[in-house]
Amino acid sequence: MPGPRGKTKAKKPKPIVNVHSVARIPSEEFIGLVDDIEGADGWNTRVKVLCEFLQLPDLSRRSGLKKVHANFNEVYHNIDDVYVANIGNEKITGAIIGIYTKMCADAILRDKLFQKGLVSKITPLTKIPSTRYLALRALTTVTHHGGVDIRKEISLESPSLLKIIQENPDDLRAAEMAISTMAHAVGAAINQEDSPAPKYIKAANVKILIPVVIDFMRKPPVLHCWSECKANAPLQNLLVACLRSADLTVRVSALGGLLRLEALSSEEDQRHFDPRKLIAAIEHRFPDHLVDILTDYGSMRCDTFLTMTSTADNQKAMMKCAQDKDLYSLGLKLAELITRTEFSIAEGGFQMQDPRTGQIEINRDIGLPFIMWSDALPHCARAIHAKGRPGEEDLADMITAKFFIIRSRIPDAIEAAKRGLQRNPKFAYFYYVITLGKDHYEGLRSAKKGLKCPKMTPFVRFGLLHRAVELAGNLGVCRIQESSPGDRKYDEGVAFLMSAMEDAKVYAMEAPPDARHMKNVLYWYICLTLTIKGPETPADLQELQVALKKLGYADEFSILLGTIPPKTQLRLTQQNIVKRYTAAVQEWKDLVARFDEVTMDERPISLEKAEDDLAAWLDDLHLDQGEEGEHHPQRCSHPRISPNTVALYRCSWCGNPSAALRKCSGCEKARYCDGGCQKSHWSEHKATCRT
Repeated sequence: MPGPRGKTKAKKPKPIVNVHSVARIPSEEFIGLVDDIEGADGWNTRVKVLCEFLQLPDLSRRSGLKKVHANFNEVYHNIDDVYVANIGNEKITGAIIGIYTKMCADAILRDKLFQKGLVSKITPLTKIPSTRYLALRALTTVTHHGGVDIRKEISLESPSLLKIIQENPDDLRAAEMAISTMAHAVGAAINQEDSPAPKYIKAANVKILIPVVIDFMRKPPVLHCWSECKANAPLQNLLVACLRSADLTVRVSALGGLLRLEALSSEEDQRHFDPRKLIAAIEHRFPDHLVDILTDYGSMRCDTFLTMTSTADNQKAMMKCAQDKDLYSLGLKLAELITRTEFSIAEGGFQMQDPRTGQIEINRDIGLPFIMWSDALPHCARAIHAKGRPGEEDLADMITAKFFIIRSRIPDAIEAAKRGLQRNPKFAYFYYVITLGKDHYEGLRSAKKGLKCPKMTPFVRFGLLHRAVELAGNLGVCRIQESSPGDRKYDEGVAFLMSAMEDAKVYAMEAPPDARHMKNVLYWYICLTLTIKGPETPADLQELQVALKKLGYADEFSILLGTIPPKTQLRLTQQNIVKRYTAAVQEWKDLVARFDEVTMDERPISLEKAEDDLAAWLDDLHLDQGEEGEHHPQRCSHPRISPNTVALYRCSWCGNPSAALRKCSGCEKARYCDGGCQKSHWSEHKATCRT
């Protein structure tokens, strides 16, 4: 079997420090380090000072992490010398944890650091106010990306994390990171088939954990002076008028401010569907002008028709299964329905009339392994897997993912989708599932990759477009506000916004007029058009009249189908902008013009460049380019350690990221952590490996 590429004469790696001539760093050398660290402003600067002192390579580059791999023992030895000698210096120990956090982007280095006692070095710093955020962020990073063993070990720190939340009830930032850490760690420790060890149960202390977390979730987000800003009409008009600034940074910052103004008064978006309301709406008949809109689009292609027919087909399939007990055939039918429309798998059960009471009840004994219809999905998936027919494994994984989505178990759904993608990277629905997760970067990449798949149903395509709009819009607004013109992040932010606007335009033109997400996409389209085009947009908003009219129809469809459009943050922002735009521009145009003369970034927005920047981001080309001496400017908007976004290889079997994976000697493309991963992958890889 092809193995990791062998070399007759391996090049000897360059030492990072001269560890052979200097076994330990003399204590007197720390005097200058202490002075430099004390004079450094912020954790990023302290980490940089310490890296220079230790002569470490650039840990934000793949080549730098490779050097750490080649000299791990020496690197760790020198870092630990500094740690031990300065154990009482919070700034130095905090900077060391910052270095370790950057190294933990590499899965193999993370495991080595864990074996060296990384957790025991991080947790003491969570108790010190000056290092608490840094340590909690490090702990969150390690927990989120670590394996089961690491998470179990960190779960033992739950009592300390709970104590931090209890002793600092107003520190929502610390509580958020502590809860995020415990969510991953405690779940790994106790969510297993075998009974967990008593120490994990004791550390979790669920009796205390649940009330503490619930109390935190009830607390509103902190926005200082929100009510004063919300009540000040001239301030809101100024923000709206800034959308016509000639400077894109000003326009995006204004949009960000307007979005934040609506945060505390907004509602959650619609998440559930009641088929009874749909049936009632159809029985009462739609108004003629909406019927004309559906007819022009094609009634049988509209969401209303597809949802009705899918609900009926789901019911028929369940009745058939009640007679023939064929879970395999039921699974194939459900797989077809899943990609037809969002709410195709309606909840229900097999009903019967109680002969004594005359009441209609759920029949629990018809010889099937499920009672409620949605519970049929995992049984159907297993039946399809058991058949073992080529090409149907994708359907089984899709059914499994859909079951987890219905149960709001999105992380489990994503895990099922990723398993499916390892087998078939051209299955669009799996990418759609990943877009539902909390990782916006992973979600956007998945949406864009999914849209390139050769085959997909209209529902999956429009679902991917909708997620691409929302994710790229949010990321673009955040990126531009956190960077400066000329920065890599700024260019990526522009690319995200341009991508969101173009995808929104496609969705608005091609999706069914009664699509549930039409409103959200149009909110983004209106806000982004004004933000990106700026002063090119007519002050009377004539250019947006078609979109605004379509939004009005989307609202009518929503109300007729039983859902009053929720007052989401984006809806309120869009309405506020449109309501104030013309008058606000007139009120503040002179001030905006004077401000532009002083601060304007005169570089034009190029659609072609934005497409290139987005393509580069999707391929991670920007993360390890050029020669060693090149530096890409970055700017951090908070005094914290920036997460390490170095582009790392990923194991072709387990997916772990590392800069030091071994290549398959046959194809020289597949990469593995070790021989175990390579052996496990061989049954799949041998078909494509060039031996």
